[in-house]
Amino acid sequence: MALISNLGHVGIICDDFLTMRDFYTRVLGLTVTDEDPDRGSCFLSADPENEHHELNLGQANENRPRTQNVGQVSFIVPSMEALRELDRRFKAEGTTILRTVTHGISNSIYFEDPEGNVGEVYYKTGYVVKQGFSRPIDLEAQTDDDIMSFAQSFEATEGPFQGAKLPVGSAD
Repeated sequence: MALISNLGHVGIICDDFLTMRDFYTRVLGLTVTDEDPDRGSCFLSADPENEHHELNLGQANENRPRTQNVGQVSFIVPSMEALRELDRRFKAEGTTILRTVTHGISNSIYFEDPEGNVGEVYYKTGYVVKQGFSRPIDLEAQTDDDIMSFAQSFEATEGPFQGAKLPVGSAD
């Protein structure tokens, strides 16, 4: 029996709380569900009716140093059009786009937020492709059909999900 059912939320401690708040609300479109301006803290959600917060931002201070060693914060988008809209917004904002790829199972844009944290926005394709896999895509030059066909093609060439390869339950 799994004791954990889902990832609840990610917290980022920020050097510039207001800049980060602006980026995640205005550019990514998250909603502030709760906030404590005196403390420099806010809770944000893409779906406030179903999840109070998926991201918590907090102002760094002497007792709370800036977040370090987070690989990425990833957000699911509902459509390829939403992925394309975020690509346009990132470019209009001058946001650093690290890569735009298909993983077969998803089509993704990896970016840096204003403080250099890596984020990902992705559309789930529904295809079954073993992971640790990515290939570049071009949201400006390729159609949705081209990208989705390309993503699906890796079901045959890369194979299905593999599961654990090492023993689970011990770090020894």
